[in-house]
Amino acid sequence: MKNATIPSVRVEPEFRAEVEAVLGEGETLSQFVEASVRAGVERRRIHSEFVARGLRSRDAARRSGDYVDAEVVLADLQRKLVAARRRPAQKRN
Repeated sequence: MKNATIPSVRVEPEFRAEVEAVLGEGETLSQFVEASVRAGVERRRIHSEFVARGLRSRDAARRSGDYVDAEVVLADLQRKLVAARRRPAQKRN
């Protein structure tokens, strides 16, 4: 199987110098770019999975009826915050 390539990216000379300045010992620019692209792909995959889990959880909660609207939760938290601010501050030892 042949290796594929990632398109080259045009950047300002200053940015290329900045990238080259952070390369590890013996690391090539190509290795850095590949590692960066792989990390970006992994972050996006993890993010997509996170969003999908959240949406499934939301849908399951709505189907079960065990669901609290965000406005209700935020209002309750706001009431707790107001009450906490009204209490006198206690000194810590």
